Amino acid sequence: MSRELDILQGVLLDETFQVGLEEVERLCGLDRATLETLVCEGLLPPRGGTPGEWRFSGPEVRRLQRALRLRRAFELDWAATALTLDLLDEIERLRREIRLLKVCGGR
Repeated sequence: MSRELDILQGVLLDETFQVGLEEVERLCGLDRATLETLVCEGLLPPRGGTPGEWRFSGPEVRRLQRALRLRRAFELDWAATALTLDLLDEIERLRREIRLLKVCGGR
């Protein structure tokens, strides 16, 4: 009986990770026009003045990947996707604050 070995490859998207527009296209499977629209909508804030200079951090790429999953799963338009992400971010922030209050309040 033969078994194939599946090799998994990945990219660590941490705070130090920085990529340009072409890398984001490849990592997220989007075309340049869509990415430029997302930048204009404020969903993907770049560093740099022109598309050729744009740089994105690991957390921003993760956020975009999350946005794409939400958009596909719930058939959202970009505005609804951005709002949903903002609300999810706020929920995460509030949960962190509650955990901190429980830890500090329990002393």
